[in-house]
Amino acid sequence: MVKLSETALKVLKARYLRPEETPQELFERVARAVSEGELLYKSAGKARRWEEEFLKVMENLEFLPNSPTLMNAGTTLGQLAACFVLPVEDSIEGIFNTLKLTAKIQKSGGGTGFSFSRLRPKGDLVKSTMGKASGPISFLKLFNEATEVIKQGGKRRGANMGVLSVHHPDIIEFINSKRDKTSLQNFNISVACTDEFFEKVKSNGEIELVNPRDKKVWKKVKAEELLNLMAEAAWECGDPGILYIDEINRHNPTPSLGKIEATNPCGEVPLLPYEECNLGSINLSKVVKEGKVDWEKLERLVKVGVRFLDCVIDVNKYPDEKIEKMAKGNRKIGLGVMGWAELLIKLKIPYESERALKLAEKLMGFINRKAFEASVELAYEKGSFPNIEKSVYRGKEVRNATRTSIAPTGTISIIANTTPSIEPLFALAYTKKVLNGQRQVFVEPLFLKYAEGLLKKEEIERALEKGSLQEVEGVPKEIKELFKTALEISPKWHLKVQAAFQRHTDNAVSKTVNLKRDEKVEKIKELFLLGHKLNLKGITVFRHGSKEGVIEFGLKGENCKCS
Repeated sequence: MVKLSETALKVLKARYLRPEETPQELFERVARAVSEGELLYKSAGKARRWEEEFLKVMENLEFLPNSPTLMNAGTTLGQLAACFVLPVEDSIEGIFNTLKLTAKIQKSGGGTGFSFSRLRPKGDLVKSTMGKASGPISFLKLFNEATEVIKQGGKRRGANMGVLSVHHPDIIEFINSKRDKTSLQNFNISVACTDEFFEKVKSNGEIELVNPRDKKVWKKVKAEELLNLMAEAAWECGDPGILYIDEINRHNPTPSLGKIEATNPCGEVPLLPYEECNLGSINLSKVVKEGKVDWEKLERLVKVGVRFLDCVIDVNKYPDEKIEKMAKGNRKIGLGVMGWAELLIKLKIPYESERALKLAEKLMGFINRKAFEASVELAYEKGSFPNIEKSVYRGKEVRNATRTSIAPTGTISIIANTTPSIEPLFALAYTKKVLNGQRQVFVEPLFLKYAEGLLKKEEIERALEKGSLQEVEGVPKEIKELFKTALEISPKWHLKVQAAFQRHTDNAVSKTVNLKRDEKVEKIKELFLLGHKLNLKGITVFRHGSKEGVIEFGLKGENCKCS
């Protein structure tokens, strides 16, 4: 039977459980529904065996799928994928067809990504009316408002990614589009930056801004001025991020099917138009045995996770036949991890250390390799993905065009009672303004769990009061290093961790680079350049205080007393 924390139970009741359903019944529902994918290839007995395996890893909180699978598996809705990328064509008909499909996807809990780079720029000619085009930002606002309406009736807040090429004539308006901190609040935005752009930054050169309708150059701008503008906007409001679009396409497994232009809302899955991807994450805190990584258990979880996610493709109820065709044609899945910070604490390895980087490389390399092996085994059992002859795997046997992806795991890590994704501890204690305007107290349960045997009661109380262990006197340096929080870790080190995982991930890595309130704009510019140098696929920075919902670190009074 599943054992959950009080916080996990609250989350499940608020968003996942059906009327009168218990958490145990939720996992049973999901395991049963997903295992039915085996019936297409094997006997009912094999399906029951895998139902038991799927249930066991979820009950033990060793593996959890993305939220739509937990919400919708075994229901009439049945839409199980988290991520979609939809095309935005340069016509009113195409735009509104995509908007209609977006509404359908978001109603079912899916997130959507779009490239607006194909839209003609603001002020360009519209031949059918002899009028002038309103430009991509106007349509971004339209999609944003649609999401605002849809999310009011759903269990999961609608999320979008809006992408625009750095070579689009409206790129400056796009970069500045969220600086007022009120516009496009249902969108993350990213600039698709090419290798050419970064070369021009280094050489102090200019890039051409090109009308996608007729390929005519509208004007030239200094590349460095654009990068400076991106850094300034990101410093102010957290957007835009950057997609290193050429690096993304260097790893496109099906280049003959088209170029990748956009990602899902958090950037961990670059996808072609009409592609979707279902995600799941292994809880790394569950693979520690006697102070070491239990590689045998991790391999088992990888194999179960790959099969689970592959089954989802077959049992999913798709919102559109074009999406179904792409999903079943490429069979992309995204197996990732959560609990990285907790794993390090259990192994007594500081997050900001060379030991952590080496382990990240070894661990994700192992997961990626075993996921590929599992996909090959599935191909011999069930067949390769249909588009394999149009892919980089031509002549081989592989079940899935991609196997791994590092998602944020914001909600499922709460259910699993571990740290999200590959992020460090956010803070030991803080207060935050929530929806009703009240201030809510947050204490990092893992700090309390692991500090109890390492620190004195008064040291723990002082750490909670400050929200940090770094200024508490008398605490050994090695313990302070072990409990460093997001803002106490060097921004460059955040990128090093991301790069270590990215080197062994088929899709991409969602990772936040946390910055202190007083960090300089120049630092963000440096990080954007470093991300390109490290062969990342994308980067997101977040300066403390750049978004609404003020966080105050540390607790006061009775809140910081340990009973």
